[in-house]
Amino acid sequence: MFALQAIKAGERLLEYKGEVTHWRLAMSRYEPRNGESGHTFFFALSDGRVIDGARGGNTSRWLNHACAPNCATLEEDGRVFIEASVDIAAGEELFIDYQLDIDVRRTAKVKAQYACRCGAPTCRGTMLGQR
Repeated sequence: MFALQAIKAGERLLEYKGEVTHWRLAMSRYEPRNGESGHTFFFALSDGRVIDGARGGNTSRWLNHACAPNCATLEEDGRVFIEASVDIAAGEELFIDYQLDIDVRRTAKVKAQYACRCGAPTCRGTMLGQR
């Protein structure tokens, strides 16, 4: 996603939309089969539920990851909003830091599946969050 016009830091841009459900149901829908990647549009909520952006979601699900993002997420009452964390020029791509959390051991192979190539000087090399 790219900014169509200049955006000021602190400006609320989008709400991450989709079906709010429980992790067990969400994961059962997207178990990788036959070599599929298992790519999802999940956004975890602090109460243990998840927003499934693939079901009733909007364009916010297309935001890419960067280790030095120009947007931040804010959860309010079970809803997630995307806000500009810095001034953004027209034409710039919008990024958030995914900070993914996984329930499996973080082996080299697993980390490779979540590799980050954002190119930021502070790139941590992964879309996974720090534990």
